[in-house]
Amino acid sequence: MFATKLSHRFAVFALAAVAFAPGTPTAAAESAPGSTLVVLGDSFAANGFRWESDAKECLRGPASWPTQLSKLMGIAGTTDFRDESCSGAAIETDSGYSLTQEAINADKAGGFGPRTRVVALQFGLNDAWGTEHSTTLWTSLLPCVFNLEQGCGPNAAAEGRVTDYRGVSGEEYAARIRAVVTYVRYYAPNAEVVLVGYPELFPAGQDFACVNILGAGNFIQPRDEGLIEYLDRVDAAQREAARILGIEFFDTRAVTTGHGLCSNDPWLNGAFDPRADPVGIPFHPSAHGDTVIANALYARYGK
Repeated sequence: MFATKLSHRFAVFALAAVAFAPGTPTAAAESAPGSTLVVLGDSFAANGFRWESDAKECLRGPASWPTQLSKLMGIAGTTDFRDESCSGAAIETDSGYSLTQEAINADKAGGFGPRTRVVALQFGLNDAWGTEHSTTLWTSLLPCVFNLEQGCGPNAAAEGRVTDYRGVSGEEYAARIRAVVTYVRYYAPNAEVVLVGYPELFPAGQDFACVNILGAGNFIQPRDEGLIEYLDRVDAAQREAARILGIEFFDTRAVTTGHGLCSNDPWLNGAFDPRADPVGIPFHPSAHGDTVIANALYARYGK
């Protein structure tokens, strides 16, 4: 498909143009009946990790919620399941995988068609927002959390130590995903398009962060209002964007409430915390956390 050779922003407009031109569909979308389940997402969907990997490598874990959901739906390992999620992906990015690129990959594989039942998207935390476009959560999370001298307080965004939460809004989020949603709706007209939220890392409005290290105890960052404000604003933006675009929002926070990183029973990984997955991606769902999410998605969309 020609869009693979284009810049990311031009590719977005190319997808939108194709969606509104019924006489010129892509070859895949025109001929394929579509996969039952298509997943596009970042590391919270893919949940794959390798220390020496870079942003251009697409990694997926064996216990991710998309994989577990496909098993519950009885379509694992078949063409009825297309998982294009990649760790490190973002809605918009100059490196690695973007929402547009993942949608193009799914389209090439014949993922979108009249038989498609669910198209799930999970994006947002890895994007740059606001006026500070060089700082993303991927690059700032651990340095900010473990910075006891400066912390991740309200001034962290302005000083470039954490993603600029001030630019996160439902309108901006909707604008960034609108072209792909429009495309999917056209070529998968019977599909439920679902924007999947993120799990609870920390309770909303909390002013401190913590991460368990080696199961020995929690490391506490007492000034973390900036990071938690960012997580809260992304959650609110996803909800609002889903309303604006008329698609479903799946409230992963509600499903995982009380099992964040500071809880006694975390469903996310700390730093080699044996209560979750000792070698799992820090700050990401454990295999059990992904099981809970997959079961909840199956109960709502998979049957």
